[in-house]
Order: sequence, then C-alpha cells, then structure tokens
Amino acid sequence: MAKVAAINSDRAWVSGAGPTGCLAALALVKAGWQVILHDSSTSAELCSRSRAYALTNSSKKLLEQLDLWGELSPRCQAFKTLLLSDKSTAKTVRFWQNNQELGWIINHPALMDFLLAKCQQHQAIQMRLGEASSGINSDIQLTVLAEGPNSSGRKALGIGFYGWPYRQGCLTVQVELQQGNSHNETAWELFRPEGPLAVLPLGDGHAQVVWSAPLQQCRQRAALAAPALLEKLSQVLPSQIRPIAILDKPGAFAVEWRLAPKLVQGKVLLCGESAHRCHPVGGQGLNLCWRDVSTLLQEAKRQRQRGTGLALLLARYQQRRWFDLLSTMVATDALVRLFSNQQPLLRWFRSRVLELLKASGLLRKFSLKLASGAWTN
Repeated sequence: MAKVAAINSDRAWVSGAGPTGCLAALALVKAGWQVILHDSSTSAELCSRSRAYALTNSSKKLLEQLDLWGELSPRCQAFKTLLLSDKSTAKTVRFWQNNQELGWIINHPALMDFLLAKCQQHQAIQMRLGEASSGINSDIQLTVLAEGPNSSGRKALGIGFYGWPYRQGCLTVQVELQQGNSHNETAWELFRPEGPLAVLPLGDGHAQVVWSAPLQQCRQRAALAAPALLEKLSQVLPSQIRPIAILDKPGAFAVEWRLAPKLVQGKVLLCGESAHRCHPVGGQGLNLCWRDVSTLLQEAKRQRQRGTGLALLLARYQQRRWFDLLSTMVATDALVRLFSNQQPLLRWFRSRVLELLKASGLLRKFSLKLASGAWTN
C-alpha cells in the first residue's frame, strides 16, 4: 500500500500492541489521528500466545466499522449453537437463533498476525515494537494505555486497580476431538461445582478448552503429561465431546475481578485490561475491551466532526463506559458465584432459571442479546 502524507496534526501514543492496542490504533487513524504504536515486545512475541477468543456481535460491529471484518472473518470459526449445562441440576439449555451465527472463535496468533499487518500497512501508524520506551514525544496530544492488567503506565499515574482474586484459576488448552464429535458449529458452557468449563470450536475438529477450577488444581493439571490430561478432560466433558489429542502447551493463570476507579487522567486514557479485568465466563473479556475501543472510535469521530476539544472526548469516553463496564463485570461475577455455589436454595433457583430459559424462546433471545453486548450500541 502506498503511503500518503497525513493531513491531521493530532497525534496519539498507544502503549501496548496486543489485540486491544492494535485495534485502538486503527480506530484512532479511522477518526483522522496519527498514531505511534509502541510495545516492548517484538511482533513474533506478540503473536506467540497460544489461546483463542470468542467474538460477539459487538466486536463484529466494531470490526465492520473499521473495514476489517470482511478480511478477518475467514480466519474465524462461527458457531450457531450454544449449549449451556449445569452439572448440579442436570439441566441443559440450547441457544439457537434461526441458523444465525451466535459468535465467532479466533486463535490469538491468527488475530495478531492480521492486526499487526494492518497497522504496519497504514500510512498514519508508526510502529515501535521491540523497543524500550524512551518517553512519550512532546507533540503527543493523547496517550492510550492498552498494556494489560499489569500496566506500568497506570501504576506510574498512581491509579489504583481494585477488586479481588477469585479462588478459581483457569486452564487453557487446545484439543483435537474424536471424528464425528467435532461440533464445529457448537460451543459449550458447562457449569460445574469447581467452576465453569467452556469448549469453543476452532474448526477442523479442533477446540479450545477454558477450564476454571482452584488455581493450584489448574497448575497441576497443566503440568500433566498429555495422556493424563486427556483422561482428566474425558472425565469432566459430556459424552458427546471426546478429546483425543493435545494440540498445544496447556497454560494456567490466576483469575481476577479488577477495576480502575477512573479511566482518564490528564491526557491519558485507560483502555482494555489496563482499566478492567473480569472472569472469563461467557467469553466477555476481549469483547468488553473492544467496546472500550468502540466508544473511543465514536468519540474521536465526534470530536473531528464537531471540532470539540480533547477534554470533551476524554470526559465523554469515561462517562459512557461506566454502565457497560459495571453491568458486565457484576453480571459475570454473579454468574460464577451463582453456578459455583451448591447451597440447596441456590441450586433450586438455578434449576428454575434454566427451566424458564428452556421453555421461553423470547427469554433465550433476550439473554443472547445481553451476552453479545448488542444493547450497548
């Protein structure tokens, strides 16, 4: 792509070139900014993480607005059915909507390779990867921190990151499923007493497993030899899902609920997991981060069209993000606590809720809309 001179003098520094940082950079240039995208990791290091993400309709809409979805969608595996199962009540609810896609699964390396290539091709983005930060240029009007939960920029500003660690940790591993049981268009969310377990289709009979359990158990299972881990998985997965091979190195990590008390300080904006972190149940994490980017895109465009100042952009970004952040994070926390608790009254309540969902198509449709983030737009 031929590079042409940018006409806008507004310059932003985006710190962090993961999925959220790259998308924030692309959103800002879409709104007419010039961007420096910095990360101390190299492009190879940024692409090396082995995991997959679930994308909802809110993320699809953002990617469409950035003219990215048409090229990215072939790299995704769509799913049209979601099976939600509660082991304690032995109830399962099937979510399905007129053969329409409910979501999409994409591997981290494929996503990062695509986003980094788009950033490198754009004439208004200057890439600084694999470099130690030498300080932000004096002509920078806006700094976006998309550095993840351990954001050094947030810490340097003295902004807290409040919340709590969950008793549960999370194990992630990709598996090959027995032929005939691949369920390429079906995702599973299994609620077990030790925590939720998701099985996400990757296509070609492969799947991403996201298994929540006490952190020490997750670490012990991640250290098992492949045959032993396959045996453990076979013991907890439904009979329709039979893993036959481990495809990557299992990983185990702690799970936290964290939220910064403010999203803006001076000319610095917190985005993605630099500002918040929630339980992976329901695959809300990346989608919530990208809704930060969606709001940033909308407000940057509004600033450009109306000629308003940066202060208003930052104020509106912070004001508009709170409701979605709090409602989504409270909902995921409540979901984990409700389905992990074995008190008889809560088990009875879960059973009634699942019976209602099973009986009411309208309630299932409404639940899908809430989970997809479509109501936030």
